[in-house]
Amino acid sequence: MGRGSQLTEPGRQADGVYTWEEVQRHCNRNDQWLVINRKVYNITQWAKRHPGGFRVIGHYAGEDATEPFTAFHPDSKFVQKFLKPLLIGELAATEPSHDGNKNAAIMQDFQALRTQAENEGLFRSQPLFFSLHLGHILLLDALAWLMVSHWGTSWTMTFLCAVILATAQSQAGWLQHDFGHLSVFKKSSWNHLVHKFVIGHLKGASANWWNHRHFQHHAKPNVFTKDPDINMMDMFVLGTTQPVEYGIKKIKSLPYNHQHQYFHLIAPPLLLPVFYHINIVQTMISHRLWVDLAWFMSYYVRFMYFYVPLYGVFGSMGLLLFVRFLESHWFVWVTQMNHLPMEIDHEKHRDWLSIQLQATCNIEQSFFNDWFSGHLNFQIEHHLFPTMPRHNYYLVAPRVRALCKKHGIPYQEKTLWRGFADITESLKSSGDLWLDAYLHK
Repeated sequence: MGRGSQLTEPGRQADGVYTWEEVQRHCNRNDQWLVINRKVYNITQWAKRHPGGFRVIGHYAGEDATEPFTAFHPDSKFVQKFLKPLLIGELAATEPSHDGNKNAAIMQDFQALRTQAENEGLFRSQPLFFSLHLGHILLLDALAWLMVSHWGTSWTMTFLCAVILATAQSQAGWLQHDFGHLSVFKKSSWNHLVHKFVIGHLKGASANWWNHRHFQHHAKPNVFTKDPDINMMDMFVLGTTQPVEYGIKKIKSLPYNHQHQYFHLIAPPLLLPVFYHINIVQTMISHRLWVDLAWFMSYYVRFMYFYVPLYGVFGSMGLLLFVRFLESHWFVWVTQMNHLPMEIDHEKHRDWLSIQLQATCNIEQSFFNDWFSGHLNFQIEHHLFPTMPRHNYYLVAPRVRALCKKHGIPYQEKTLWRGFADITESLKSSGDLWLDAYLHK
C-alpha cells in the first residue's frame, strides 16, 4: 500500500499504511512487526527489553497480537506508553483486523465475554483467599520442622516431614503461579515483588526464568518450537504429527514405542530435582539474574539453617532431594494431564479461543481437585484469562462452555483419574505412530 517498505524510527510520526502481506514479511528475529488493535508496531529492538522475554513477543511477529496482548496485560493504559514509540502505522482500511486462520465471529464473541467478566468484577482478587493460602503453606513448613525437632528423626518421622514439605512446596508452586500471572494485586510491581519472594525464598527458584518460560507456553500452547513445555529434547515424541515426522526421518534417539513405560522413570521423578534445577541455575548465571540468585540462595540457607542441626549437611541435602522427588511427581502429573493428551502440532495461526481450547482440557471441580491442582483443573479458563484470580474460574466456566458450544469448539472435562490415565495413553498412541512410520514409511 505504498509505504510498506518504510521503517519508521522509534519516536517519529507514525503514518504508514500497511497490508497483512507487508506485515507478515517482518517475522524473523532481526525484523519483527506485529499488530495490536489494527495498529502496526516495529518491536525489533523492544523485544530484547520486553519484561516477559523476547521469545514470547517474537512468537507473534508478523501476526495480529491483539488477543494475547489483552490477555497478558491487566493495565493496558500503562503499557501504551511503551507501545507509542514503536508505532509505525496502521492496517489499510481494506484489510481485515485479523490474519491467518482466525475466526472473526469467535474473536468478537470472546471479546464480549471478556468485557462482561471485567464488568462483573471477575478480575478482582480476594485478599483473604490468597492470605489463607499463604498461611497454610507457612503452617505446613513450620509443622514439618516441629515434627522432627520434637519427635526425632526416625525414618517414619522423616518420611512424614518430607511429605508435608513436598505438599508445602507444591502449594507454594501454585501460589507463585498466581503472582507470576499478575492476578493478585492491582499493581503489577507488587505482584512481581511478592512473586520473587514466593518462588525465590519459599521455593528456591527464579522468577525471571519462570516468566520467560511460562508465558511462551501460554502464548502458543502445544505449538512446536514455540511452547518450551513440549520441548522434550528427543526423549519423547508427542501428538500425531511429530511421531510420524521422526519415524519417516528414522530418528530413534530412544525406543519411542516404549515411551509410555519409561516416562514414569524420567519425567515425574527427575523434572524438578534435575532438569529444572540445572536449567534454573544456568539461566540465572548466564543472564546475570543476581536478584533472583539472592532469593534462590535464601531458600537453601533457610532450609539448611533449620535442618542441618537435625540431619547434618548430607542428611539435609538428602531430605531436600527427596522432597523435590515427591514434589516433582505432583507437579508433572497435574501439569501434563491438561495438555499432553491434547492437540500438539506446528503453528496454525488460530484465534485465541481456538488455540487455547485445542491445547487444554479441564478436570472436574471438587474441593480436593481445586486444592490439589491449584485450580488448574480449570485449565481452559486459566489459559483464556491468565490474569483472572483463580477463585473466579468456576464463575466464568459455564459461559466459556456456552461460547464453545455456540461455535462448535470441543470443551473437554474429565475426572482426575481419567486425566492421569490419558497422559500414559497419549504417549503410547504417539509411540505406536512413530513405530509404524519408522518401519513402514
